[in-house]
Amino acid sequence: MAPSPTFPDEPEKGGRRPRGLNDAMSELLVEDVSKEFPTRGEPLVVLRAASLQLADGENVAIIGPSGSGKSTLLNVIGTLEPPTSGRVVLDGQDLTGLDEPRLAAFRNRQIGFVFQEHHLLPQCSVLENVLLPTIATGPTRPESVERARMLLDRVGLSDRMEHRPAELSGGERQRVALARALINGPVLLLADEPTGNLDRTTAARVAELLLELQKQEKMMLIVVTHSSRLAALMSRKLELDEGKLKTANSP
Repeated sequence: MAPSPTFPDEPEKGGRRPRGLNDAMSELLVEDVSKEFPTRGEPLVVLRAASLQLADGENVAIIGPSGSGKSTLLNVIGTLEPPTSGRVVLDGQDLTGLDEPRLAAFRNRQIGFVFQEHHLLPQCSVLENVLLPTIATGPTRPESVERARMLLDRVGLSDRMEHRPAELSGGERQRVALARALINGPVLLLADEPTGNLDRTTAARVAELLLELQKQEKMMLIVVTHSSRLAALMSRKLELDEGKLKTANSP
């Protein structure tokens, strides 16, 4: 069996790489990213030289109409799709230059994802679902279990750890998904319509929790949303218009 990929300054399993006093802060650079998809005629251009910069503790909302390419941009930043041109640099690493095994390992330990659908495994308990990202690097360690329990306590689900997803409300399932996204201590959290399937009251609670955890974890956060309420909570708001990112006009 081939050895697992290794990285300089690899983090401890179940947590973010510890930083020394001289370590640089994390930063995200999205530079002139374009994305097009082949069709029978002309290529379908979705992103046109989109650029974005974030540093530790910063957050931004990306808004725009359905079909404008918001989810595509998030997938490119999260390395789920390659850009047609341009590059994404996270923590000093040019992600467009990594082969798939190294890219998957980097993504697992540095990037967290929260989607509109929670994507929990129905046969697994809440605790097991949160721990799923940790098994990519081998057997789950006790410190990962401890962190999972701590995260579930922070999202208000300490009494639901042994429940199955079907036994939870929609808001509770999304809180489990949020805890799962944070289990490996990512430097970047990407949330695609994280409150889209929730009622207004539950959505407000999940939004507040999302920002609270982002502040506590000191990570970067990008939220794609149609919700003006959620977008208004972010420090910055950008709009994707005809494939280009621009500062959104205030209402």
